[in-house]
Amino acid sequence: MSSGNSSVSTRDVLAMLSELASLTTLEEESPQSFKVRAYENARQALEGQAQDITGLSVTELTKIKGVGKATASKVRELIDTGSVEKLERLRSSYPPAIVELSRIPGVGPKTLKVMRAELGIDTVEKLKAAIANEELRTLPGLGPTSEAKISKAIERLGLSGKDKRTPIADALPLAQDLVAALEANPDVDRVAYCGSLRRFSETIGDIDITVGSTKPEAVMDMVRGQSVVSDLVVSGDTKTSFLTASGLQVDVRVVAPEQFGAATLYFTGSKAHNIALRQRAIDRGLTLNEYGLFHQPDDEAAADVKTGALVASETEQQIYDALELSYVPPPMREATGEVEAAADDELPDLIRREHMRGDLHYHTDRSGDGRSTVEEMVAVAAAQGYEYLAITDHGEDLAINGSSEQEMLEHREHIAEVQKSHPDLTILWGCELNIGPDGGMDYSDEFRASFDYTVASVHSHFDQSVADQTKRLVKAISDPSVDSIGHLTGRYIGRRPGIELDIDIVLEALFTFDVALEINGALQRLDAASDVVRRAVQRGVKLVINTDSHHTSELGRMEYGVLTAQRGWVPKELVVNSWPRDQFLAWVDSHRG
Repeated sequence: MSSGNSSVSTRDVLAMLSELASLTTLEEESPQSFKVRAYENARQALEGQAQDITGLSVTELTKIKGVGKATASKVRELIDTGSVEKLERLRSSYPPAIVELSRIPGVGPKTLKVMRAELGIDTVEKLKAAIANEELRTLPGLGPTSEAKISKAIERLGLSGKDKRTPIADALPLAQDLVAALEANPDVDRVAYCGSLRRFSETIGDIDITVGSTKPEAVMDMVRGQSVVSDLVVSGDTKTSFLTASGLQVDVRVVAPEQFGAATLYFTGSKAHNIALRQRAIDRGLTLNEYGLFHQPDDEAAADVKTGALVASETEQQIYDALELSYVPPPMREATGEVEAAADDELPDLIRREHMRGDLHYHTDRSGDGRSTVEEMVAVAAAQGYEYLAITDHGEDLAINGSSEQEMLEHREHIAEVQKSHPDLTILWGCELNIGPDGGMDYSDEFRASFDYTVASVHSHFDQSVADQTKRLVKAISDPSVDSIGHLTGRYIGRRPGIELDIDIVLEALFTFDVALEINGALQRLDAASDVVRRAVQRGVKLVINTDSHHTSELGRMEYGVLTAQRGWVPKELVVNSWPRDQFLAWVDSHRG
């Protein structure tokens, strides 16, 4: 790990505090311990700071509400030295394989400790073997039912394969930081992360970054000096591969600036999409590889190398044009019909970030888990240029975070006052209703109907049968007070499987009752998933892309929701919050008429 503060960013500090909280939870066997809460509170406090925290002293850091002296010292330790002694110790005690185990539902810190001590379980594979041998049920507090639930969770989280996958919520911030650092380097002409991350897959095998530069050695030196580097795997003049502390591999390649488009196309994939493009090139007497699109050389044996007259290489657009294809956005490059559609000029008019006119799942500190005031949250929405906004704080049935009828009425008055300061933004008094186990929701029918807009979501009872979950959703969808269904399955990618339901029945209900299906842009959710979204598009179900923001720092989630929508082939006209204000409000009013 490198020393010095030049490569440590604010995001590095936030990541360090998150990891400290996670590993301390395992050490102290409780997510509610004083130290865990101290790290989490400090992270939330620092996340909201507009200033660059890397230049603050310990004394200045402790002046920020929520940051204690011990935590501030660890922040400075990271900035000054590139590492934190306590974190390194915890990483040794709880390596990535143990952390992976701790994320499985049913494997809490105490259970994990017993599993390690009694059965020597320190990997998912060993846990699977113990389940197969019916050994897990012999541990204190467990039994056949717990064993079966853990086994199912392993399967549904996709942990049963040999290749380790990293949730996009863990991989993307790291890739964004590395790209930002490289963009600031004067030796870098262009840079982009590629691979499954650029295609916006939910889980990532490794991170691929492509750099265009005429000074590859200098770029490689810089990459090797990044604070995130734990172990070097490959260290060359044009390629560096390294592992992070979590075991995630990062591959950084440098190409000539004029080859950047061909390289990003190649390394973005998917493999099947690239094969289809290469075949199309061959059909036209061309050769496509990571260096560019070329006329085929006379010597067929040289067809996979940089030979022949160059046709295109600088941009992906040029290569698609030369292959007589419409440009295919990265999230669609999965060989599921996009090449054929591009050839026939039949790609949908995809939703894009600039189309979004409002956010319709938006929390304030009225929700127990919200961390910014109404005024703060509205101000950042207005700064985005939104035309309308639905503030949807939690309903009363979510006991810890919800509000009573009286509190909601007071909240409505508060929103009305804030509205006066934002004449160009229509603010809707809304609610995130909690869908109960039988499909019932918060408040009386009459009170629910008084909200300007609602999103109804599942927050509990994840273990019901497919039939019961489907019935539960359909009942909520058919309720006349419901405008949209939020984070359909309630999943957390890589951490909690969502509910299982009959998608076709739910989509039919959404279409019949004219209720919108949310694409939740929170990276840990991306729910509904892109494959479900594509089926929704085929059925003609209306969609809504939301941030589910609980803090002013989370509005960037809209971009992630849009990318998930693109992966699901969503056309602009189906997204209700891309509509002009009058059209959108007329649709909402139609549910209340």
